[in-house]
Amino acid sequence: MTQLQSALIGNVTPEMLKVAELEQIDMPSLMHNIARGYVVLPHNRNRNAIPCAIGKGLCTKINANLGTSEMHNCIEEELLKIQIAEKHGAHAVMDLSTGGDLNLIRERMLSESRLILGTVPIYALATKLNEEGKDIIAMDPEDLFNEIELQAQQGVDFMTLHVGITLRSLKFQQNADRLLGIVSRGGALLKRWMLHHQKENPLYEGFDRILAICVKHDVTLSLGDGLRPGAISDATDQAQLSELMELGEMVKRSRAAGVQVMVEGPGHVPIQDIPANVRLEKLLCDGAPFYVLGPLPTDFSPGYDHITGAIGGALAASHGADFLCYVTPAEHLCLPSLDDVKQGVIASRIAAHVGDIAKGVVGAIEIDNDIAKARRSMDWETIFAKSVDPELARERKNLTSKDNADQCSMCGNLCAIKTDKKSDESA
Repeated sequence: MTQLQSALIGNVTPEMLKVAELEQIDMPSLMHNIARGYVVLPHNRNRNAIPCAIGKGLCTKINANLGTSEMHNCIEEELLKIQIAEKHGAHAVMDLSTGGDLNLIRERMLSESRLILGTVPIYALATKLNEEGKDIIAMDPEDLFNEIELQAQQGVDFMTLHVGITLRSLKFQQNADRLLGIVSRGGALLKRWMLHHQKENPLYEGFDRILAICVKHDVTLSLGDGLRPGAISDATDQAQLSELMELGEMVKRSRAAGVQVMVEGPGHVPIQDIPANVRLEKLLCDGAPFYVLGPLPTDFSPGYDHITGAIGGALAASHGADFLCYVTPAEHLCLPSLDDVKQGVIASRIAAHVGDIAKGVVGAIEIDNDIAKARRSMDWETIFAKSVDPELARERKNLTSKDNADQCSMCGNLCAIKTDKKSDESA
């Protein structure tokens, strides 16, 4: 029985109990939202991950993308990245590996971390074909379904499947006057296979088969946005919206089958369009949790896209996005380094927290209030403890003013807080 099926019959699972405790939410509200599909609790029954729920009424979650490539393949480095992501507050990781022994990489990630883990199964098949010197057009759809089954058996908690790329939605993309075409790897692979064979997307045609696998292992579907915009001028066009409408139908079919489902979103979106994009997803997909990459409100910032992603992510989260895929300084340039992972997670955590304050998530504003009170009383230890990066905060404070506990090197004895307190004491 899946978490969704359990919620529908009022069966409280151990994972629900843990989430309710962590999120400070009452069980009836949590179960109602899981039953309606407004919240997902990815938890493959073949693995014991830390329970983590995503969706309505909960704090905004962070995902960190990791993985090897054919140009850089080091399992130990990717495992270190998972440790860094977890240390700095990521709730999930996605293995996007396309180089090396993908089964071994996935198995080690699943066994050596308790964060919920997601994958994109078509990557494994495309990598195998590439290693054999073959194009994706040589893909046998049966092998794709077998890969989905294998990864579900291994314990993958959620999978990105680009089921919304159909012959119908592709017509909109082909007729679109886009600057950048398709930027989704999975989307581009499926488009090539479909157009070459003049056949429908096998993930779309075989969706009932996918649902059966997901029910068996309680895999959460993350419906991929293969037609997402890769440039802000391409955002919210007919191709993107056509795919989103297809995904809305897949959400209904997933829920009817007892499968937990969330929807992925753009991508590159000008800042004025971000709220509308969130509202459209919630409307067309009946309130399904929204999982966004960034979003990035400008294409101007290679090397600083973690900052751009945080700006877009804060706005998206404040308007209802539930799950932020981090963006690192390496985005669009190279595989992220260990420090890139840290910077990406922290930038996304800041964005998520800003959004949580706007959404009124329990406990969010209290953190800021505690820091404000601690600043008033010069309680540096509380400031450090409550900060998004306690180690950096302590390091910067102690860099020039370690021996002056009641001031920092910015203002020294001219500190406004100290002056104001003297005024209050002498009044």
